[in-house]
Amino acid sequence: MKAENIEDIYKLTPVQEGMLFHSLYERESSLYFFHVPIGLRGNLNIEAFEAAWQKVVDRHAIWRTAFYWEDIDNPLQVVYKKVEISLNQYDWRGIERADQEERLKSFYESDRKLYFDFSQPCLMRLALIRLTDDYYEFVWSFHHIITDGWSSAIILDECLQIYEALCEGKEVRFTSNRPFRDYIDWLQEQNIAKTENFWRQTLAGIKAPTPLTYIENKQLPFQEERYDQEKFKLSEASTKALLSFTAQNRLTLATLVNGIWSILLSRYTCRNNIVYGCTVTGRPVDLAEVDSMVGVFINTLPMNVKLNTEQQLLSWLQDLQTQLVEVRHHEYTSLTQIQGWSEVPRDLPMFETFVVVENVPDSQSIRSWKGNVEIVADKGEYFRTNYPLNLVIYPESEMIVAISYDCRRFDLATITGIITEFKILLQYIMTNPFVKIKDLSFLTPKQQQISTALEKEAALFDWELAAIS
Repeated sequence: MKAENIEDIYKLTPVQEGMLFHSLYERESSLYFFHVPIGLRGNLNIEAFEAAWQKVVDRHAIWRTAFYWEDIDNPLQVVYKKVEISLNQYDWRGIERADQEERLKSFYESDRKLYFDFSQPCLMRLALIRLTDDYYEFVWSFHHIITDGWSSAIILDECLQIYEALCEGKEVRFTSNRPFRDYIDWLQEQNIAKTENFWRQTLAGIKAPTPLTYIENKQLPFQEERYDQEKFKLSEASTKALLSFTAQNRLTLATLVNGIWSILLSRYTCRNNIVYGCTVTGRPVDLAEVDSMVGVFINTLPMNVKLNTEQQLLSWLQDLQTQLVEVRHHEYTSLTQIQGWSEVPRDLPMFETFVVVENVPDSQSIRSWKGNVEIVADKGEYFRTNYPLNLVIYPESEMIVAISYDCRRFDLATITGIITEFKILLQYIMTNPFVKIKDLSFLTPKQQQISTALEKEAALFDWELAAIS
């Protein structure tokens, strides 16, 4: 580390500290590793494409950051003034399509196993694989400790704008983003004693994670770690109806999704008090220009939800929304800190399932990229966690609902059943918002057959299974 190339040094956020600890402790784990594969078709200007990524790295400090932890009391992140990146190129033209698919699969597997050296920036890799004369598979790999989904969308949007400008011989002028350092400084100003008191009260009496044993399959063949995912989607008309329902009742989509998941977990565990994880953006509303900041803000927090079976459903959802707002005031707290303030032992997880409602900036550049290349597909990837059962919502024009699961604990039939119940329950809530929670009990999984009438009602609601592999 040469002093003349150092731009800044500051602390890690609590969330970054947790990621660093787990990544160093479990070096074989790929929990915080992300692939973003994107298909590109057309006459790609490779030199301009690589230069665009270099300019993005030059522009944002977090992409020039390394981490140091040895021989110091608290880990630090060190921002370099200049970091050179490279685009690894592969030419697989002339290879049969089936063999290309096998090579791609092997590439992803091997790339995921490559360890990031946290003491060396930049913690990302770029690969461009040419499959035909006019089609490329671009693979963007990075560690979660430097970015989240929101920030990644900003980065990709800027990169595409810069690429277009370079191809046209023009210059793009961006307004300066507020640096991630300002968020670090903001964290130091927070009242940690007040936050500790909030979480102690919120989790009082919780001594163990809510068990999922009721729906687990104990006879599964998988012994090694393996995760899979099932998706379904709503039609555009159904998505509009759903958003209209939430707007009319002054609910957020996140509130409705959290409510449905809480009800399902209550059924599966036969409990009216359940705890699960809820992923939040982590961008504090009282920090100016935070929406344009690039770094890692996203966080997962415990939700302790109580279902009053005598309460009207809509009223309960409104109370849940208030609870979610209260949690947001303390969303910067790391899960490690929270567990330390709870009664849950350190050797147990706080929860075994969580909910994600994706919320990233709308990318005009991605949707209307001009020039000589077309984005065929932003393929994304499975939402990987170390929790056995997770619900992920992608609020697009045709909303996608995904359930990722640990194949060592759940089989496909179980997950398909959960999806069916989710769809039926969502439809029922939208048409019966004033029903009491106890009156939803007829949908319990203890009944092996779900009401035929409700199945038909759900079908009329125009559900569509997503053709996503």
